[in-house]
Amino acid sequence: MKDSSSVAQLAAILRKELDRYSEGEKLPSSRALVTRHQVSPVTVSRAIASLAAEGLVTSRPGAGVFKAAPRRAASALGDVSWQEVALSADPPYATADTGPRSADASGLLATLTAPPPEVIDLNGGYLHAALQPERALAAALARAGRRPGTWSRPPVEGLTELREWFARDIGGPRGPLGASDVLITAGGQSALTTALRALAAPGSAVLVESPTYPGTLAVARAAGLRPVPVPVDADGVRTDLLTEAFHATRARVFVCQPLFHNPTGAVLSPQRRTAVLDIARAAGAFVVEDDFARRLMHADSPPLPAPLAADDLDGVVVHVRSLTKASSPSLRIGALTGRGPALERLRAIQAVDSFFVPRPLQETALELVGSPAWTRHLRTLADALRDRRTTLLAALGSTLPGLLPHRPPHGGYHLWLRLPDGTDERAVAATALRHGVAVTPGGPYFPAEATAPHLRLTYVSTPGTAQLEEGVRRLRQAVEESVPEPYERA
Repeated sequence: MKDSSSVAQLAAILRKELDRYSEGEKLPSSRALVTRHQVSPVTVSRAIASLAAEGLVTSRPGAGVFKAAPRRAASALGDVSWQEVALSADPPYATADTGPRSADASGLLATLTAPPPEVIDLNGGYLHAALQPERALAAALARAGRRPGTWSRPPVEGLTELREWFARDIGGPRGPLGASDVLITAGGQSALTTALRALAAPGSAVLVESPTYPGTLAVARAAGLRPVPVPVDADGVRTDLLTEAFHATRARVFVCQPLFHNPTGAVLSPQRRTAVLDIARAAGAFVVEDDFARRLMHADSPPLPAPLAADDLDGVVVHVRSLTKASSPSLRIGALTGRGPALERLRAIQAVDSFFVPRPLQETALELVGSPAWTRHLRTLADALRDRRTTLLAALGSTLPGLLPHRPPHGGYHLWLRLPDGTDERAVAATALRHGVAVTPGGPYFPAEATAPHLRLTYVSTPGTAQLEEGVRRLRQAVEESVPEPYERA
């Protein structure tokens, strides 16, 4: 075995050799394994750790590594039917308005579940490893590890330098935000959870775009809130209907994605940007701005509008921003902004839920965004997103022209496809999976009944553009089997 052999290869060899050992028998020393298999001590250490995690060996410091006792068979599950009562019975003071105590995360989990390796992933919402700045992340992590105090407790609100960076990134160098207006969160989902729990009382209505990100709906319902849909068109949320929704529900929170909306890709028009703030201000309500796609612009994108928070002086906008989408799913660092009493409420809820975000992760994020590699990565990512979007649109145009969106997005990572009336979108998605491509049905994106059948296709979870083209070819097969009136080839 050469030095380049993987940890997995060595672990597989040792796992097979364990058959020759009796329970409690000592394995060869690390030095002997290094010599025998011609690998580094680090490779041996990691392979042993892998076997220990599987319960196959036990390591005793100073004594060596020994074959572990066989695992005992799992005991039979007891009677858990009592939990149906415990989880469903409401206390005497509960009201009909408080909503269910359960959380429906099916729409959210669908995009978090990785398909088998043989399936082309047009479903996931995170960058494939080929698009991640792995070298920049590794270097940032190494530099952060050398910083004095990296493992000490950070401020509850987050590191001051990182909060200052987010304040400039969101509001501009001369904008209304300062470090004191920013809380560091464990990613965008955590920020949304904190915002909705802090700003809306259980049982109350919260206005959401329709369709919208399923994670928003899951957070709202888990907090005992009632998501009320406000339709979206090609120019963003319908502000005429937003006014009516505030009057009808007396809601005090509206959650929106003004930039590269998930799932439609819409960008809120300039006229509606002003209207959203005016309507919310008149209703005495907050606007939770989920700016998840700010760093996912394409190379051919026109200049981006500023966040709503950059034009807000009165604390109407609570802004959510994250580094996760543009870097790595494991760099769970985000920011939540607020002003006045709302910020104190946000701070209190976050402290109760999580105390603080681990300092090593904050230090790593600070090292990353402060390095030239971050700017280079964003330029490279913008080119890659444009090329992938172009490839996916071209593949759809030649194979499924009837599914092409009318206004392709210039940012984000997904396409929203309208299926013919009467199509069972879940059947299409299930059939597509049998053909080896994972896509997302549109139903979970609607707070109430869906207006039409849809599919959402993403283009960041595959290794390259060749998989996108093959994925559309497989989707064509599924559509031909599932759609009432199959599309004609262009």
